[in-house]
Amino acid sequence: MKIYTLKTVQRLPISVQEAWNFLSDPANLKVITPPYMGFDIISGGDRAMYPGQIIQYIVTPVAGIKTRWVTEITHVKEGEYFVDEQRFGPYALWHHKHFIKEIENGVEMEDIVDYKLPFGFLGQVVHPFLVGPKLEEIFEFRRKKLHELFGEI
Repeated sequence: MKIYTLKTVQRLPISVQEAWNFLSDPANLKVITPPYMGFDIISGGDRAMYPGQIIQYIVTPVAGIKTRWVTEITHVKEGEYFVDEQRFGPYALWHHKHFIKEIENGVEMEDIVDYKLPFGFLGQVVHPFLVGPKLEEIFEFRRKKLHELFGEI
């Protein structure tokens, strides 16, 4: 069983509260997701984030294939972190931690995603040239979009 980890760190010239308000609002996921992914929230994104919140999405990650993705917000400490975990979707495991901390002149945001692909050995074979690069591309889009919206430190 191979579990992969993707970690990103980004610094923005905004307050913790501004970062929290943006990142903890599920509607903003569409803003920071590449348009070609056809990201749409079906249900569960209409309230302030809370532990136990179930959010259902439709995404089109590869080759125009629409996929339903269901995540649960499992942990929330307002202004500091939240965790979303996939309940149903394309991964065998998806555990995404979002951390926010105050730094000089802004905030530092850290994302840590631990994930496992389905299909055993076949999933491991496609990871280096399909899944891994695609996730890095998605998070790079997110980084650029957040800098566009909030500026850079």
